Amino acid sequence: MSTQDFPPAPFPFPASSGDADRFATAPAEEVGSPRERYWLYALLFAVTLVSTSLVGAAMQFDFDRNVPFDLERSLELYPWFWHHPAGLVRGLPFSLTLLTILLAHEFGHYLAAVYHGVDASLPYFMPSPFLGTFGAFIRVRSAIYSKRVLFDIGIAGPLAGFVFLLPALAVGISLSKAIPGIAHQGSMEFGVPGLEWLLGRAIFPAWHSADLYLHPMARGAWVGMFATAMNLLPIGQLDGGHILYSFFPRLHRGVSTGLSLLLLPMGYYFWPGWAFWGAILLMVGRRHPMVYDTTPLKAGRRRLAWVALGVFLLCFCFAPIATGGL
Repeated sequence: MSTQDFPPAPFPFPASSGDADRFATAPAEEVGSPRERYWLYALLFAVTLVSTSLVGAAMQFDFDRNVPFDLERSLELYPWFWHHPAGLVRGLPFSLTLLTILLAHEFGHYLAAVYHGVDASLPYFMPSPFLGTFGAFIRVRSAIYSKRVLFDIGIAGPLAGFVFLLPALAVGISLSKAIPGIAHQGSMEFGVPGLEWLLGRAIFPAWHSADLYLHPMARGAWVGMFATAMNLLPIGQLDGGHILYSFFPRLHRGVSTGLSLLLLPMGYYFWPGWAFWGAILLMVGRRHPMVYDTTPLKAGRRRLAWVALGVFLLCFCFAPIATGGL
């Protein structure tokens, strides 16, 4: 999951758009940027590339044999890959697709921050044995005094990631297979977001979504959709939370609390992960640093907010992962 940890403004700032823009665009060097640890960014990215390639290679093995992907079986392959590292090449369609989407997302945030003169780190990637990664995040290290800047940084990530996600998913679905009932076989069932359903109907019009065995490239795009939807939830300091705060700062805490509470029963009815994230967000994720700027956002940014809502609806799935029948 991607998030930006914004430090609060150190003092109440007068609600003047000119002053807000002046401080929001102040060069990062003026506040003393910390020395970048490029080796750490590179190391985390390299480890995440390996972990996602491991999962991707297991997906490719199962895809070639027409058997559903099994996470536990993929974990058992780790010792084999240790002795045969060349096998990781088969996992690149999944790993490169997913990491390209995540990189685009995080660099969307980063470049928007650089454009506005906000001090931000490069992306930190988080490897994981489950689907290869827990996502990535950047740290915003200087205060933000303008809702315009907050909005731009918050929305730039999801939109940049979606630009890469959409063609990757289309190409991945075109490489997929139609196998009757494949989605209900195996130990895991993946949900079907609206965007996947639309592209699946366009490319395989005669087949139901449950009959499509997604190519690893399409599965990488699916993980990218999941990450995009999670980040666009209008809660706390998630990307959607920044967008919400930019328009309705007084409603932010109440909406964050209400939606976090809503995730708890969703964990019972749809996916247990919702309850986990709801509990985490209730404990640590509802607050948002104050932005002392009353200047309303203009029509162009309001239209972009509607675009972000459309992206969220296309990528969201009530039950993203469920236990399969075996």
